[in-house]
Amino acid sequence: MELSLTTRTVAGHTVLEVGGEVDVYTAPRLRERLIELVDAGARDVVVDLERVDFLDSTGLGVLVGALKRLRTAHGTFGLVCSKEPLLKIFRITALDQVFPIFPTVDAATERDGSGSAS
Repeated sequence: MELSLTTRTVAGHTVLEVGGEVDVYTAPRLRERLIELVDAGARDVVVDLERVDFLDSTGLGVLVGALKRLRTAHGTFGLVCSKEPLLKIFRITALDQVFPIFPTVDAATERDGSGSAS
């Protein structure tokens, strides 16, 4: 399945909507796009995973890398995910303790500047 990447701005946050499968084949495209966004000056980034059907360890690694890159740039990073199969992956890997995960884009963009829920 193809990977779709769409960017929009919501409440001052750069929202990257991801669709399809994020795996060893498509993760490099996601990594490149996230690097482009940060290099272009995005500091408050939200990755919307609501249209993602599959996420493997390579995709998780890309998300961790983006989080580190934004922390270094004094930015914030959040995920939008309400799909139980994906949430289970974050729980099993304990990455739900690393990433701020929100049920909706609105919830993710209403947070304070610290990168955590208000």
